[in-house]
Amino acid sequence: MAIDMNRPDLVLGIVGTGVMGRGIAQIAAQAGIDVRLYDSRADAAPAAREHVAATLAKLAEKGKLDADAARGAVARLQIAGDLADLAGCHVAIEAIVEQLDAKRALFDQLERIVSADCLLATNTSSLQVTAIAAGCKHPERVGGFHFFNPVPLMKVVEVIDGVLTAPWVGDALAQLARRMGHAPVRAKDTPGFIVNHAGRGFGTEALQILREGVATVHEIDDVLREAAGFRMGPFELFDLTGLDVSHPVMESIYTQYYHEPRYRPSPITAQRVVAGLLGRKSANRGFYRYRDGKREDVPGAPVPKAAAIPVWVSRTGLGDALAELVAKLGANVDAGRQAGPQSLCLIAPLGADATTSALAEGLDAKRTVAVDCLFRLDRRRTLMTTPITAPAMRDAAHALLTADGVPVTVIHDSPGFVAQRVLAHIVNIGCDIAQQRIATPEDIDRAVSLGLGYPTGPLAWGDAIGPQRVLSVLRELFDFYQDPRYRPSPWLKRRARLGVSLLTPEAP
Repeated sequence: MAIDMNRPDLVLGIVGTGVMGRGIAQIAAQAGIDVRLYDSRADAAPAAREHVAATLAKLAEKGKLDADAARGAVARLQIAGDLADLAGCHVAIEAIVEQLDAKRALFDQLERIVSADCLLATNTSSLQVTAIAAGCKHPERVGGFHFFNPVPLMKVVEVIDGVLTAPWVGDALAQLARRMGHAPVRAKDTPGFIVNHAGRGFGTEALQILREGVATVHEIDDVLREAAGFRMGPFELFDLTGLDVSHPVMESIYTQYYHEPRYRPSPITAQRVVAGLLGRKSANRGFYRYRDGKREDVPGAPVPKAAAIPVWVSRTGLGDALAELVAKLGANVDAGRQAGPQSLCLIAPLGADATTSALAEGLDAKRTVAVDCLFRLDRRRTLMTTPITAPAMRDAAHALLTADGVPVTVIHDSPGFVAQRVLAHIVNIGCDIAQQRIATPEDIDRAVSLGLGYPTGPLAWGDAIGPQRVLSVLRELFDFYQDPRYRPSPWLKRRARLGVSLLTPEAP
């Protein structure tokens, strides 16, 4: 029953012509596919066609699309005045409201109209494909086809196999995605699929760090953006997306996974939703304030004056990198095997907090400051104090570490600083998606890179950091908090022990 999605006479029906529906219509028409647009609102489908036509015309004006190709794509967009007009479609995609009853009712109607070999696809982002298909007479022909907004720019699409989906359906949808210029990633039917599932590590762990008082909103964003390399910080992203969207997704995935601790939401966002502090859409106020579309600057802490204090550097953990940096900054280095009685003690722990590290090395916690050396040190540096670090020692470390003009963020004590614990959480979730066989390692990384815009996929990122190091960070977090949120995935543990890439698939 497989359909050749490259056939020149392919007809695609789209039900629901909102933002997602019109985006899918645009890329399909540009790929030479005849598209029939239907919406229960009489004026919606014509408006969608006009919108797509205007978009294509602008692309042609800017020289990004051939004018004849733009006109040809618009000509392939047809308005279906009634659902029955989709009778001749080879594929029908629904992009209607995210309500299970509504989607099942629509598919029930479509099954009475389309041919027996028509493929039915759902663009659902949060509902189970299996639950939608279960109401159909032929559930085996129903698959998930989850695009991301804006569809023409977000080049990834999740192809989801429900429990009842026939193998040919996913293959056909992947072929259709490639024809439309998108990268298909295959996923089992599970809450959040790949992208929304993998995305739980970034924002939820940042919220946990904020809730513990380790760092402020802008400090967390600065560290993750400048030291770890994200395009924007988690709180900037929350403000852009809107907490009215982000918080329900966090709650939904947490609930659907029967309160899996790794996906635990935060009361911080629940409270802010109630207060109406949704982000840019709510009077320009969210985690930040905005004026004229731009975020108001949050002043950083002033750089203290340099103090002539000897500096002793521990060589444990990532101490070699720290010692090299301190030497380049021209510090008055205490070269003794043990720290002198007046020396500032700098340490570079991996996963452990400053207090635990200081005690383990027999250092004076009043003179100890930790530095995160796992990530790049040329854009931003993170310093971490113990609860009793003397202000003079903290300021001396701050002045020294910013002597070459690189900004410094000073945070309170926490296992894994900020970047270490967030990245370890992201990698661990990515590993567990692989462990559950939800998707292949390659598709996990491709989906996250294209769908979330991370610098790289979670598994490749774990390889770059080092699987053993990621495992060490998680173990320190778990030992400190005794929270199953931080338990390492079997996928990570085995590959770290074997010394192989996290992208290594299971042997057949």
